[in-house]
Amino acid sequence: MLASIPSPSGGAFSVGPLELRAYGLMIALGALAAVTWSQRRYAARGGDPEAIASIALWAIPAGLVGARLYHVATDWRSFRGRWGDVLAVWQGGLGIPGGLIVGVLAGAFVAHRRGLAVGTVLDVMVPTIPVAQAIGRWGNWFNQEVFGRPSNLPWALEIDAAHRPIGYASVETFHPTFLYECLWNVALALVLVRVERRGVLRPGYVTSLWVSGYGLGRLWVELLRSDAASLLVGVRVNVWMAVIAVLVGGFVFCWGLKLGNGDRMKVKINE
Repeated sequence: MLASIPSPSGGAFSVGPLELRAYGLMIALGALAAVTWSQRRYAARGGDPEAIASIALWAIPAGLVGARLYHVATDWRSFRGRWGDVLAVWQGGLGIPGGLIVGVLAGAFVAHRRGLAVGTVLDVMVPTIPVAQAIGRWGNWFNQEVFGRPSNLPWALEIDAAHRPIGYASVETFHPTFLYECLWNVALALVLVRVERRGVLRPGYVTSLWVSGYGLGRLWVELLRSDAASLLVGVRVNVWMAVIAVLVGGFVFCWGLKLGNGDRMKVKINE
């Protein structure tokens, strides 16, 4: 059993004269994994893998912009007096909900413009997104940020004094919420693939299961967080967003289920 999980001493790697930020590197690796897997899934359906690469060239930057805008919009008070840091993405601070919304919408738009079946593209790419999220969350580990409340569990995360929230200066270990969300997203990706392959949803509606599943995971992880955050009616904004994601995603999921006999026949024939 672990006594605790140590945190890295720094958030950057030196490669010769270059300094690579671990936060950005994890995001890049996550995006690469998602795109590579999406290409293989699309090729298995007879599609052109390069089409996925073309979509990703627009969807990934759009997602990063959306994530940063969401973070700044929901945590604007922390930028008072240092508005120049709004563009300093390498320091951390990406609002995942904003990135997911903008990135998926941009990808769907590009797929439509290229004359591709948007539903099929979503079915191919959406299950890979939680994998990108799982890898990207390790950037928070390197930055010693967005961890949870104090914890003495064997897998609690060690946080240096300089990174501890106000009021927790004497506390050394906290819930590793980055790890919880990482494991949740990996499990979610497996569920999405399983459901999508069974053909119980109409094309594109696996997105709704992802939205609901991510919202559910983010809800309980967010409730463990100890860092300062913007509040709405005394509740963290991201908690509200997670609840909305669960409800909206769940409703759309039910709407997208294949319940008719004709749909069942189509699934059986396709299998």
